[in-house]
Amino acid sequence: MFTAPEPIVRDRVLSARGQACTLLGLADAAGGELWGYAGRTLSGAVTTPNGPAWLRLVSEPEGKAGGKLWEGPKEAECSVHPTVPRPRLLGLRDWSADGWNYRAELYQLIDAPPVSQSPVLHDGVDLPDAWWHDLHQALDHLALVNTSRQAVREQYIRRRVPEFTGITPGEITWTTAHGDLHWANLTGPELTILDWEGWGTAPTGYDAANLYLHSLPVPGIADRVSKEFAHILGTPAGRVGELTACTEILQAAIRVPFYADLADAVRQHLDHLRAPVTEPRSARC
Repeated sequence: MFTAPEPIVRDRVLSARGQACTLLGLADAAGGELWGYAGRTLSGAVTTPNGPAWLRLVSEPEGKAGGKLWEGPKEAECSVHPTVPRPRLLGLRDWSADGWNYRAELYQLIDAPPVSQSPVLHDGVDLPDAWWHDLHQALDHLALVNTSRQAVREQYIRRRVPEFTGITPGEITWTTAHGDLHWANLTGPELTILDWEGWGTAPTGYDAANLYLHSLPVPGIADRVSKEFAHILGTPAGRVGELTACTEILQAAIRVPFYADLADAVRQHLDHLRAPVTEPRSARC
């Protein structure tokens, strides 16, 4: 999703990945390096004594590990029902070295590729109706999970949404959400939802809004998302979720190039959110 970090970070994290393979009895497999933002995570295929798997390595400065993002995948494995399609967590190992904390997460390998290598969709995709049905079912099941985890904090919404959108959010209804629902975290043509570090409670409509906004460069897919989630997108009930998703993208645009490219389309969408709600929305960008 992101480019490799500066060489000193890349070398440190690659060395830690080698240590993770030693600790878990794995062999590194060919297939490239999948980097997270600023080298915080590194993922890729590995081989276990029982066959292929997927290794995700997370690092934080010593004393900074823990909290929502650090514990998210482990807590998802314990709390989210298997009917929500996701890679199963097979093993986990923590250690510290040279002022850094590391967590190695070993997952079931998923054969289906992500719909997009980038969170933001740039090309049309042909997803079967069954895929959309499975997505609805997964999000419905996830919404029923009782958790104290927060994907988005109310304090953030009350402070940042007016700052970035010029709109003061009203009453918030909450649900349990994936928290990072975009096209690089969804596989196809068989659905699997990837990356569970940020799941938790969020405003109603937040996941659907994120998927819609990440679809804006491809109007046909944005229209499909809008129609699939017409029961929430563009309605008073989902407005805070949409405003929150817009806010996060505009805030991230300062440091993330693909969000900088998306920012104008998000601002155009905000113009429609400022208008009175009359009928379900279709894609306009």
